[in-house]
Amino acid sequence: MTLPRVILLHEAAPRKPAEGQACNGCGVCCAAQPCPLGMLVTRRRQGRCAALRWDPGGRYACGMVSQPRRFLPWLPAAWTRAVALRWIAAGRGCDSDLQAVDPTPQRRVQQP
Repeated sequence: MTLPRVILLHEAAPRKPAEGQACNGCGVCCAAQPCPLGMLVTRRRQGRCAALRWDPGGRYACGMVSQPRRFLPWLPAAWTRAVALRWIAAGRGCDSDLQAVDPTPQRRVQQP
């Protein structure tokens, strides 16, 4: 039996799509654990990926794609971005089988 884990996400983050559906930048997968590229670049093997970035447009993005110079400044940004897109399988759809649950209890409004 796997115990539930709590991951914190921005309150405006979109809900996690179903596995196989188009990625919407929910951030669940990267907040739960780094992908192989994230492990290689950030040297983290568990917990939130250090390359996960909140985009003011209302979604999460991989910092290796959105800010490649921040993580690998000695490499050409266009090359780093292209390699990162391939490694994270961008455009292939959600590959996370995690189930996201909002732990916030619904507030009950009492009628007068």
